[in-house]
Amino acid sequence: MALRKTNSTNPALLSPAEVEEMFRILRERMPGRTQDAKGPKDQPDPFRSCISCMLSAQSRDQNTRLATTALFQLARRPEEMLRLSQAEIAAAIKPCGLYNSKAKNIRRFCEALLTKFDGGVPRTRAELMSLPGIGRKCADIVLQFAFDIDVIAVDTHVHRVCNRTGLAIGKTADATARSLEERAPEWTLHTGHFWLIQFGKQICHARAPRCETCPLNHLCRYYRSVENADA
Repeated sequence: MALRKTNSTNPALLSPAEVEEMFRILRERMPGRTQDAKGPKDQPDPFRSCISCMLSAQSRDQNTRLATTALFQLARRPEEMLRLSQAEIAAAIKPCGLYNSKAKNIRRFCEALLTKFDGGVPRTRAELMSLPGIGRKCADIVLQFAFDIDVIAVDTHVHRVCNRTGLAIGKTADATARSLEERAPEWTLHTGHFWLIQFGKQICHARAPRCETCPLNHLCRYYRSVENADA
């Protein structure tokens, strides 16, 4: 299969062949996408997936669940959400933090959704990102989970793994996502997010990566730099 465009001259990046090898190993070692994978935080429809993704910013999963449960008991559609005041929304989502700004964004999101898309959640990244409160990561997560569109969403774990190993590079998660989009082979897009996020959780930890037993250490640019430093 043809490889995507990549900058193989950058020593910090894996070569196209190494990218293919890395994904093959991840496919063998890491859990893949399950048939019952749902929207963000297990939300059942694109609208609630968007709202849940917005609420998850800088919030622990448990707190996000508390906030989404409380909010969706009050409203489950954009027109219902706009019947609530900003203060009512903020009170419901208080467990997830930043509740005042998130409540404001939720109302702005619902207004734009009704005005621009007649209340329906759009199915393209550009259209999703045109909505208040929806960034690249949230858009890609909604595309992947709510619409089953093949894309590797870049969260904190994926951002770390990509930059540490040399799979992709970027100072921000959005920059890493753009780099990864150019470098990931087509066959990885459906399940790549799951392989990378599980690899980040199980092996490539933020503070103490399990480099010695990592199945990718022969490819990893970080591990190579550590070995050279110790030599």
